[in-house]
Amino acid sequence: MKKLIWLGCLSYLVIGVAHVVGGSILEQLIAHYGLTYKDGGQWIMNQFLGFLVGVLLAPSITARMGKRGAVLLAIGILALSEAAYSLLLPWSWMLAIAPLAGLGFGMTEAVVGAMIIDMAKNGKASAMSKLETFFGVGALLIPIAAAYLIKNNIWQVSFPILAAMAAIIFVMWLTMSFGELDDQLSVSSRSTSEQGKSAAAQRLPSAEGAQTSAFFGYPRKALPFLLLSALFFMLYVGMEMSFSNYLPSILISRSGVGESSAAAVLSLFWGTMVLGRIFAGVLAERMGYSRYLLIATAGASIIFILMAVLGQLSWMLVLVALSGLFFAGIFGIALVYANELIPGMTERTTSLLVAFGGLGGAIFPRLTGWFMDQYNVESTLWYISALVVLMLLLLAAMLVLGRRQVLRRMAIGAEENKAYIS
Repeated sequence: MKKLIWLGCLSYLVIGVAHVVGGSILEQLIAHYGLTYKDGGQWIMNQFLGFLVGVLLAPSITARMGKRGAVLLAIGILALSEAAYSLLLPWSWMLAIAPLAGLGFGMTEAVVGAMIIDMAKNGKASAMSKLETFFGVGALLIPIAAAYLIKNNIWQVSFPILAAMAAIIFVMWLTMSFGELDDQLSVSSRSTSEQGKSAAAQRLPSAEGAQTSAFFGYPRKALPFLLLSALFFMLYVGMEMSFSNYLPSILISRSGVGESSAAAVLSLFWGTMVLGRIFAGVLAERMGYSRYLLIATAGASIIFILMAVLGQLSWMLVLVALSGLFFAGIFGIALVYANELIPGMTERTTSLLVAFGGLGGAIFPRLTGWFMDQYNVESTLWYISALVVLMLLLLAAMLVLGRRQVLRRMAIGAEENKAYIS
């Protein structure tokens, strides 16, 4: 299992690079093609529309090809797409390739994430935090590399670097053995997986399990919590991608820093994100998932409001670093929290929530690009701050519903035990 987790971590490292590489060189890409920020936002949006499709297709492709086959397909598509980006084709071609790149890293994220949550028997939060840590490492490394490449006027080399990394991970998934876990990663494990899900559904309290919904088999009473969770993920990913992709542009416009320095500040954000993720899993398991999420999201809300108010470069650097710390574990811990409250549906729930994250990643960066074109940077920061505050309100509602769901399940279980004893 350790070998599988480590390969999953390396896969997430590549995904982290794929998520952030566009924002790291967006200024140069816009200048190269003579575009506006809105056009750059369209390119990012196309990637995340592909991300959305990849995540939604992940469960069905996994069922047909097995977990390993699905990962190989996804990473192969990503490697080919980044190789095509390397050619700097006409802009219409770049927009057409973008959904394929998004499909590649979206499907990889969904399949690997669900695989680890499903197969890690103990310490799910810690295992997921390891994946998210390596995602952050990838997102940290590429802006540092981009700053160096921009300084040397070879920013376009960012794409072939990512293509090579994806190709290496593809070969590792193709050739590595995981011992007794190999059977669970193959196509033949499909029936076993379905039997496991069936058994998990049967273990739910009968009064709750009987009220199944037409919506992919979820219990009806779980749907409000699922909907709020989906909206939370949509806002979180949309806000994070808007902030990380446009942070260099915000710093250049607001603080007058150079292009390479602005790209390096993006590394500060991801650096503190990585640092926070090292401890996020342990903290969440000690504090409880709900308390951790509430403290992290409330802290992030305060940080972004201060960021919109305080314009000095020194304050921006401090607040960017703190925002990375507060955001560090939100995605991974929220994913584990949602799966804990809706047991027996790991692949479906993970894919659905990551898909809504992809939808947010498609919509909100484009809106942010429009804000950057139409209004000043301060207005854009207030818009991002409003998204974070809305996240906090959604999380509060999620936690209330989640608590009710746990209490209801405990009450039903107690009644069934009482009836069984009598």
